Formats: sequence, structure tokens, C-alpha cells
Amino acid sequence: MDVGLPTIFVIAVIALFAPGPAVLVIIGTALSQGAGRAMGVAAGIVTVSLMWSALAAFGMAAVMFANAWILETVRIAGGLYLLFLAGRSALSALKPGLPEQSVGGLSSLRADYGRGMAVHLTNPKPVLFFGSLFALAVPAGASFETLLAVIATVAVPTVLVFFGLAIAFSRPGIVRFYSGARRWIEAAFAITFGVIGVRVLASRVPS
Repeated sequence: MDVGLPTIFVIAVIALFAPGPAVLVIIGTALSQGAGRAMGVAAGIVTVSLMWSALAAFGMAAVMFANAWILETVRIAGGLYLLFLAGRSALSALKPGLPEQSVGGLSSLRADYGRGMAVHLTNPKPVLFFGSLFALAVPAGASFETLLAVIATVAVPTVLVFFGLAIAFSRPGIVRFYSGARRWIEAAFAITFGVIGVRVLASRVPS
């Protein structure tokens, strides 16, 4: 069976770099809280990505597509959560000075991990992406080993991109730039989250 693993890898990388909520949350956390906190968020996002990938591989995504109310619930929850993030970024943009950086203890890392999971669990895009990818790229009757190979092919760029963003945007030079333009950057995050949230709420999950 020709699954086309290199093609799947390239498609996954392109999709991961698209400026969606997951990428924005990781970048925002890396800029304001550092690499450790951002990697906690990335870990939550990666966990949910692997979960969606596994569900799509073993047919559960088809069940979700067949029951549109499930994806509609995810869509509405995701749109509202993005508007919440927009509001929080807007409040941060209105505050002068730099926010206090909390120490990345166990409770903070758990909160960051949960925030990363919440962002991806309430985003219908990964469900649609993985469902479409496996429907198009994986032949009917594919073996268990083939499905695992596809999941691994998607998992590798997922880990590299999300954790790579957490490290890259916590570099001293980038953080110094953020410190000088923090309020403008937070305002940009607020607008972006707001626009995406409204678009998610206004859209409809394809049946």
C-alpha cells in the first residue's frame, strides 16, 4: 500500500505553521513567560494533536463527522474560548509596564499544559485536518502497522514545530523586542484571537 509518508509529512508541516490558535498561544507564552512555560503549553497541544490523529486513524473521526452536533459543540466552545483569550490579551495590552512573570512551578506547568489542551480540544480545525488527511492518504483496510506509521509521520513534525516555536520565541533578542513593544503585540494577539473566534462562531462544520 502506497501511503505516501513523505507527502503526509510535508502536508503536516505546512498545516502546523499556519497561524492558528495553537501557534499564537505558544508564541505568546514564550514571549511573556519563557521557554519552560511555553513548552508546557506545547506539551498540552501536542497531546491533543496525537489524540486527534489516533482517533482519525482508527475511525473515530468518521463517527464525529456522522454526528455533526459533536463538531458543532466543539466549534462553539472553541469560538467562545478564543474570544476569552482575545479579552485577556486586550486587558494585558491596556496595562502599562511589563507583567510579572510567575515562577514555573508544578502548578504553573499543570495550568500551562491544561491551557494547551483546552486550546486544541476546542479547535475544530485539527479534527477536520486529521479526518481529511487519513481519509485521503490512508487506503481502506490499511494494516495496524500502516496506521501507526502515519500517526508517527504526523507526530514528528508536530513535536518539532510546537516545541521549536516555544524555544525560538523565548530567545533573549526576541524577548527584548517583545518587552519594548509588548502592548502593541498583545493588542495584535487580541485582534487576531477575536477575528479567529468570530470566524469560528460564524462558520459551519461541513456535513
